[in-house]
Amino acid sequence: MKKYFLFLAIIFAALILIPGTSFSQATRTWVSGVGDDVNPASRTAPCKTFAGAISKTATGGEINVLDAGGYGAVTITKSITIDGRGAQASILSTMTNGIIINAGPDAIVIIRNLSINGAGNGINGIRIIAAKKVIIENCTLAGFTKKGIEVSTTTACTLILNYVTINSAEDAIAVTAPGGSVIMDNCKFQAITKAGINLMDGQATVYRSNISSCNIGIMAAAKTTVSISNNIISNNETALQSSGTITSAGNNFMTGNRSQGTAATVVKTQ
Repeated sequence: MKKYFLFLAIIFAALILIPGTSFSQATRTWVSGVGDDVNPASRTAPCKTFAGAISKTATGGEINVLDAGGYGAVTITKSITIDGRGAQASILSTMTNGIIINAGPDAIVIIRNLSINGAGNGINGIRIIAAKKVIIENCTLAGFTKKGIEVSTTTACTLILNYVTINSAEDAIAVTAPGGSVIMDNCKFQAITKAGINLMDGQATVYRSNISSCNIGIMAAAKTTVSISNNIISNNETALQSSGTITSAGNNFMTGNRSQGTAATVVKTQ
């Protein structure tokens, strides 16, 4: 009998000591430039990187930033919010992706108030492999050789952008997801070598945004639909290149483009 209780005690102690289990996960965790990833990611004992904090954050929880710092590239595997509000929170991702989202077809991921910098040789700023919805707010992405944000899911994914700036990438936004959709408001895409928006599937709504100094402002494949309203599309080699349908509210300011481009169908609603 004593051996039996000793065995149970050993098993219980082992479960307590296993790192990263649900016993140690919190709905709100913290990172700091002077933190340590062995910490539990509490406010008084924060982690040093997003990657260190994510394993200690419960599904649907939130990682917050205590102070200015570079918090490293991260792979997101569950519904979560990362918020750098109140600090100069950044990710420096040379020769790699800044954020990979592979969270499953029902996951909702929110990214706010971050600077993601590829330093001229980063691959993608944010690559979305699996998620139901991704919301990106008040973020700046720059210095990537491929995409600012790439949606390459195998199921429909909704990408919502508010106050997002993307500079220096092959495509600012690229969508290959079947039935995927992009909704963007107050965004700015500049110095893009291919397209500000490259929509290969699904639909996009572009509102109050600035797409300038790109090779192509908006590029959309057949059977896609793009709705544009109250945007500035300027100083691009080609403003619009679409074999799908573009619906315009008739209030977009298009100037300085070498070519206004073509679309299979342009519908003006006013």
